[in-house]
Amino acid sequence: MTAAAVAAALAATGVLSGFHLPLQEIDPSGAQAASEVAGGEIIGIRTFTAPAGIRVDAGLEYGAREDGTLLTLDVCSPPTAAFGAALPAVVSVHGGSWARGDKANADWRNVCLWLASEGFVAASVNYRLVPDATFPAQPDDVALAVEWLREEAQAERFGIDPARIGVFGGSAGGNLAALIGARGEGPTDVGSRVAAVAELSGPIALDALGGSSAWLQGIAGAYLGCDPADVASGACEQAADASATTHLDPTDPPVFIGHAEQEVVPLVQSLGYADALDAAGIPVELAVVPGANHSIGILDETLRARVAAFLHAHLG
Repeated sequence: MTAAAVAAALAATGVLSGFHLPLQEIDPSGAQAASEVAGGEIIGIRTFTAPAGIRVDAGLEYGAREDGTLLTLDVCSPPTAAFGAALPAVVSVHGGSWARGDKANADWRNVCLWLASEGFVAASVNYRLVPDATFPAQPDDVALAVEWLREEAQAERFGIDPARIGVFGGSAGGNLAALIGARGEGPTDVGSRVAAVAELSGPIALDALGGSSAWLQGIAGAYLGCDPADVASGACEQAADASATTHLDPTDPPVFIGHAEQEVVPLVQSLGYADALDAAGIPVELAVVPGANHSIGILDETLRARVAAFLHAHLG
């Protein structure tokens, strides 16, 4: 659908009130599209080679915001998507400090292809970025992508079982994936609820960054619209709402957590998240790996097998 078609559709339904035109897709150019896996080393998801037969439908529009932003995603479908029963789906959420990254950079496209190779219909999403948008724009966008994927039209188009949608994210995308899993309560097969969460290296508890690095406090402050000093002291009011640990309840889906021992996001973030999930009665699997690689930089063959097994166990 073109930008003009989106505008016409919104106007026809009366949603265009207050819309700031022209509609414009998130700019994926330059440094903004960089992966959170630094350098050129062949590690993590870069060790994956996609098999033949995976279909990629790129640049699909899943919504538009009042600031004129067009939201897009890419769908990677396994060859089996054209045959047989409906398949589970996984929404893939890139990292990048909530301020950069792109659904289709080489590393996150590889994530999309890997998930499809495992038999999931994968939807790799773009969401609004700092500084143009701050919390809660980012989780709201990811939630909208889940809702869009669950619509009857999309479920039929891509062969998705709308009752079996999960979410996967890394780094800032891990924070968003965790938050999507924890927001709301009740059944995990309606609205923006998901049936499984897998996240790597996420800074989960943004209301508990007092002992973290100035870098992490700074990017969290920019995302939350707070001074980093307020993030450090616990005075940032938005921090709790942006933390999955604040929202947990026993109806939330199972969670897989992956983290490296010595990486840039403190391991205590994942350890605390796992403890909070366990205390809430939510099934959790924690994988702590050696080294200092981050996010999908730790998603090597061994960890891919663990994440895939977790997703298959809970999504089918």
